[in-house]
Amino acid sequence: MLIDLRSDTVTRPSPGMRRAMYEAEVGDDVFGEDPTVRRLEARVAELLGKEAALFVPSGVMGNQLAIKVLTRPGDEVLLGRESHIFNYESGAPALISGVQLHPLDDTPGWFTPEALALAVRHGHDWEPRSRLVCLENTHNRAGGVVIPPDVVEAVTAEARRHGLALHLDGARLWHASVALGVPEHRLAAPFDTVSVCLSKGLGAPVGSVLAASADLIAEARRFRKLLGGGMRQVGVLAAAGLYALEHHRPLLAEDHAKARRLAEGIAELPAFEIDLERVQTNIVRFDVRRGTAESVLAQLRDEGVLMVAFGPRTIRATTHRDVSMQDIDRALAILHRLFGRPSA
Repeated sequence: MLIDLRSDTVTRPSPGMRRAMYEAEVGDDVFGEDPTVRRLEARVAELLGKEAALFVPSGVMGNQLAIKVLTRPGDEVLLGRESHIFNYESGAPALISGVQLHPLDDTPGWFTPEALALAVRHGHDWEPRSRLVCLENTHNRAGGVVIPPDVVEAVTAEARRHGLALHLDGARLWHASVALGVPEHRLAAPFDTVSVCLSKGLGAPVGSVLAASADLIAEARRFRKLLGGGMRQVGVLAAAGLYALEHHRPLLAEDHAKARRLAEGIAELPAFEIDLERVQTNIVRFDVRRGTAESVLAQLRDEGVLMVAFGPRTIRATTHRDVSMQDIDRALAILHRLFGRPSA
């Protein structure tokens, strides 16, 4: 049996979730008539402390709708060089919103208010206009680290000092909330728009939600339709999201514990290098001391363990509800057998 640690997107609906999907009350959501979608949107808006929310097919669409409603063509968006929006969204900001991305160093998982202040344009006619700042919490490429609340406060305060809008890519904000012991609405409070994912750690098959003011969501709803994201009897998917929020969200700490077990076992192996302080949620990022990430992944694949490369010598493993602690122990046994030798 495969132990799939490539991503928390590989999860499958639980039996209870499948039941909820089967029994979902549905209507035409483009007409605003799907009661299950409306309940999901209201619930997420409540959890994030925003006036309204919009169910969208993907986190990419949620992020891109936020950029669209908060900018004008020719504007500039300041964000992390390692962020999901900059690396994994197909250049969509330029195509959809006509904006320029200005990446800042976010190696720790965030950039500093000082770096932000230096990057903000001064309003000259020959410059793009700084309009929006985007943060990512938790930060995927940094290894699932949580942005400390005091850093969020400092960076967002600096952005407001310059009159900039704020978007939070909170695909794994649920994990940040668990790790910090802080409710999601407090983590979302400084931002104009917040996107959260239902199909990663929460285990729903499809969907993300964008939350913001009622006016911004009304505008985002129009652009969702323009982009082909209007969906009809989609309550069957919204029901999965509602079920995940009620039944799967309280279990996220278990995924963090699995990641910690995996990270501590990897730390025992001289073949790898790992910073345990950066294993804070459900992502484990580690480096190969000799050889390449791909060579290690090929050996693990042959043994039924799947992870992904995050660079020539960097590997990411992501724990989730569909891998058990016993699976983690089996994966560690394989890692130790393959790479525990001095010559590894």
